[in-house]
Amino acid sequence: MPGRSPQKALPTLTFFFILICCTFGLAGAVLAHGVAGGDQAYLNRVEGVQPFPFIYLGAKHMVTGYDHLLYLAGVIFFLRALKDVVKFVSLFAIGHSITLLFGVLSGTHVNPYFVDAIIGLSVCYKALENLGMIRFLDPRLAVFGFGLVHGFGLSTKLQDLTLSDDGLVANMIFFNIGVEIGQIIALTFLFLLLAWMRGLNTFPQIARNSNIALFGAGILLFGLQAAGLFLI
Repeated sequence: MPGRSPQKALPTLTFFFILICCTFGLAGAVLAHGVAGGDQAYLNRVEGVQPFPFIYLGAKHMVTGYDHLLYLAGVIFFLRALKDVVKFVSLFAIGHSITLLFGVLSGTHVNPYFVDAIIGLSVCYKALENLGMIRFLDPRLAVFGFGLVHGFGLSTKLQDLTLSDDGLVANMIFFNIGVEIGQIIALTFLFLLLAWMRGLNTFPQIARNSNIALFGAGILLFGLQAAGLFLI
């Protein structure tokens, strides 16, 4: 049989490359994900309302948040209309914001490894749903629900820091605004890539291979966090 042409292989390889980069991010940063060391030092000493720094930190968290990007890549994979992307991503952002604010302000703490293990399973679930293998929940409800879980993931890490009560509510709101901006930045590029791939005759095969890879990345994230839960 003739080999696959470079033109046909490029879309799959491009999406695989994105997933591989995220996967190596999982392996290298699994214990540190959430807030970088330099950002932790800033958050531990900041006082008062600081809009722009917290918007920046929120956007940075989303753009560099491999778990969020993996899940949202699955969410928008088959969405063709930008309004649908906005609808689903907004549901995720609302859920993320609710539990982030609730967790930090109430002091509700959940084991971060447990939360991140569930996030890994959310990536697997979305990949299997995209492959047509399962569908237990309405997609909108699932996106909102997993958004709630993802928000708890970050709130547990923020609670490990010494955050000043001075301006805390406002700063967390600005942080969530930054998260939304980060989502828009990251998903714009991904949406354009997916729109281009959908115009190719090989898109069904690309979609299948990409979501299998997405499932594998979710399994890796789950395994790493489950190991942390029981061994650390």
